[in-house]
Amino acid sequence: MSVPSTMSYVGLSEHGGPDNLAVTEGRTPEPRAGEILVRVEAAGINRPDVLQRKGEYPPPPDASPILGLEIAGEVVALGEGVTGHALGDRVCALANGGGYAQYCAVPASQALPFPKGYDAVKAAALPETFFTVWANLFMMAELKAGESVLIHGGSSGIGTTAIQLAAALGARVFATAGSEEKCKACLDLGASRAINYRSEDFAAVIAEETGKAGVDVVLDMIGAAYFERNLKSLARDGRLSIIAFLGGAVVERVNLAPIMLKRLRVMGSAMRPRTAAEKQAVRDELLEKVWPLLEEGRVAPVIHAVMPCGEAAAAHRMMEEGDHIGKIVLTFG
Repeated sequence: MSVPSTMSYVGLSEHGGPDNLAVTEGRTPEPRAGEILVRVEAAGINRPDVLQRKGEYPPPPDASPILGLEIAGEVVALGEGVTGHALGDRVCALANGGGYAQYCAVPASQALPFPKGYDAVKAAALPETFFTVWANLFMMAELKAGESVLIHGGSSGIGTTAIQLAAALGARVFATAGSEEKCKACLDLGASRAINYRSEDFAAVIAEETGKAGVDVVLDMIGAAYFERNLKSLARDGRLSIIAFLGGAVVERVNLAPIMLKRLRVMGSAMRPRTAAEKQAVRDELLEKVWPLLEEGRVAPVIHAVMPCGEAAAAHRMMEEGDHIGKIVLTFG
């Protein structure tokens, strides 16, 4: 396939606000050993992109400085040693960076085929959230059928994914969200109880709903502001999985006794620093256990907005305003 030497991409003039994002031109990347080059048709926007734009989440040393952690499109070149992919394949992939561009080089081990019936926009809304939810909620926190889970930020891309997967795999789901509209969306996706955190204390609701037993797992993106109430909301042998710190990273004057008395486990992880082998392990489980759910229609990405790459600044403002439900996706011509 013919690949141009230059491409358009969403550049960042300097760290700061959304208006520092603008389409510019640069060299097309070449796939290294073990990588595939994808002609990007769509790229998902995620909270880490916003943090990187602000200068708070630097890319790894060997990653592209261009924003973007998930893409979908067509394979147009293969790096040395790549097997299992062919030119013309339609794939979505977890990128280590470089997703806001017409072409993106990604590790072949982090790419998955489009689920049957999916177009690029729907496929681009999958990798970052599904890798994150599967790794943290199911691989690390070991959520099982018959257990209960509290998912914070239920209307976010992570939240809408987690609610659907947990419900589809047999868990009882509680979710928090910041408006009645968002709470309704959580219920529609499979939550048995949606908690408006602006008018309800989620710990009190969980105690009432579970007969004071608590939930088995909490998936948390708030951090310090919710830490003590998260511990209170967990059942014996419960697991708290922390994936972000929207409410701060430093906890002060918190009673840690529940961790010991209830034999709790507190864990956390970020996807980007994981090794290639660790990301491949997540990819393999997704392909085996989650892709069938997508193809059966039991789980699907929730897409709030689709915008052309030239409107990346507006897309970032939309994410920061926090009124969206589900994913925001950029398209590339």
